[in-house]
Amino acid sequence: MKRALISDIHANWEALTAVLDDIRQAGVSTVYCLGDIIGYGPDPCRCIDKVIATANVTILGNHDQASLFDPKGFNPVALQSVYWTRDQLDSLGTRSQINRRWDFLGELPRMHEEGEFLFVHGSPRDPTNEYVFPEDVLNSGKMEALFGRIELYCFQGHTHIPGVFTLNREFYSPEEIDYQFQLTGEKTMINVGSVGQPRDGDPRACYVILDEATGRVEFRRVAYGYSQTAEKIYNIDDLPDMLGERLASGR
Repeated sequence: MKRALISDIHANWEALTAVLDDIRQAGVSTVYCLGDIIGYGPDPCRCIDKVIATANVTILGNHDQASLFDPKGFNPVALQSVYWTRDQLDSLGTRSQINRRWDFLGELPRMHEEGEFLFVHGSPRDPTNEYVFPEDVLNSGKMEALFGRIELYCFQGHTHIPGVFTLNREFYSPEEIDYQFQLTGEKTMINVGSVGQPRDGDPRACYVILDEATGRVEFRRVAYGYSQTAEKIYNIDDLPDMLGERLASGR
């Protein structure tokens, strides 16, 4: 079974549709979304509707959660986008469409488990909110605590930085492993990167294809029209321009 693992769409319609096209061309029909469908970007309703129609499994992200409850720990830019996103979710579409989106977000699970595979947004310890950055491999206590929470393999997002965390406290970026990683039966955490707002210096959308039969993990990068997304952001007074500017640099 092959699964496409996408995360951190952040209301970027152009990136989402480009990635879904790439998934179809790769012959993969099963899609798991690891959270943050919304936040930052200009098309929250379109992206939610697409995920509802496309994803087989969807997990709650911290921006999805922030649309439902009072956000905690958000910087001013993120907070501004949360309030604008809420207004969009409350006003766009028919009453049935509006209710369906809110119901969908409100029912999202914080994690999904399938045997030896764990799928979260943040981390095995805090599925929604905890960040696991590449430099955390230097924090032995944190790594031991995280790996102690997984049976074998954990796939996550949240940081927007793709790569592989190994049990012996090493981190490999996709470039270092030629965009492929072979699961070996040793505990591993894999960040699938971000569809809609990459932060690893590469502006292309990022996602992962997991081939369960072979244990092969493939990181895929997809070019999309980020200037079109940025222009939409510039035309929305309540979204800061930097949310559009950062798309071109992948930061």
